[in-house]
Amino acid sequence: MTKPDQRHLQIDDRGTTLIVRVDGGPHSLFGLDVANELDELVDRVDRDPSVHAVVFTGARPGRFVSHADVRWLQAEGAAVPDLNRRGASAVLRLARGVDRARVPEPVLNRTPLRGAAQLDRLHATFLRMNASGVIFVAALNGSALGLGAEFAWACDLRVMADGDFFIGQPEVLLGIMPGGGGSQRLTRLIGTHRSLVAILEGKPFTPAQALANGAVDDVVGPDDVVTRAAELADYFGKRTKGSVEAIKRSVYFGGSMSLAEGLHVERTEFLQTDQSEAGQELMLQYLSDTASTGELPLYRPDTYAQALESGRVPALSSTNGAVSR
Repeated sequence: MTKPDQRHLQIDDRGTTLIVRVDGGPHSLFGLDVANELDELVDRVDRDPSVHAVVFTGARPGRFVSHADVRWLQAEGAAVPDLNRRGASAVLRLARGVDRARVPEPVLNRTPLRGAAQLDRLHATFLRMNASGVIFVAALNGSALGLGAEFAWACDLRVMADGDFFIGQPEVLLGIMPGGGGSQRLTRLIGTHRSLVAILEGKPFTPAQALANGAVDDVVGPDDVVTRAAELADYFGKRTKGSVEAIKRSVYFGGSMSLAEGLHVERTEFLQTDQSEAGQELMLQYLSDTASTGELPLYRPDTYAQALESGRVPALSSTNGAVSR
């Protein structure tokens, strides 16, 4: 059922998967109101054990999210005093502390820090998506530039409509650069050189180019985008939420560290899942089924196929109950 209390995020609750239509007004822009509602939504689904996946799509035909509201970017940039690189870094670190202290918005809005705090909060929202046990899927029903593309890069999976659409980072053509994570997430998706050239030129990818470069995971007809994205959301959302969270943290955060540091992140996340109730139940069931059948369940093709479809190795005996977390 659609929730009427969301002005920019129209939420269709389909059980364990939510379909969220992003309405950025007539031009489908990503502004501060969208950012704030997204922050609230990510916090909500991350805490809700019944939600396993979220599909984001645009509320208007042909547009996912066009790009950031340029008026928002220009006004906040103009409000900050001229800074060198070291000064900008210091201001952003200070803004992070202010945001974490949850200074009331009316107070913050009277300071030059407001734009930096808003940017930091948006980055924190995207990082929470990357650290969440929820699967986030971007159903690109049309074009996405700038912050619209960065929003898609911050999701776990991306399905794009085939046709005369595009996705990319055009900020250099406005005399700026990506600010919502594009220089980092696109680089991790498609590689350093291809990302550098794409961002320097400001030319977006066609759906076919995006798929070939690894910037999106599938390209389908426009009428099938949400359906395909929901299929992926339901499929990956069947995995235990604790395992999904641990894997995402290890890959997103550990994968960009040194090998030794990344392995420490993996060990930490593994220990959490190894001790979990869901993990213990499924492993005990696996051992029981091995003993009762004389074969390892994952070496039975039919059992492996069922495991992939259901998100967990099915019970072949009734020693333990099925795990639903």
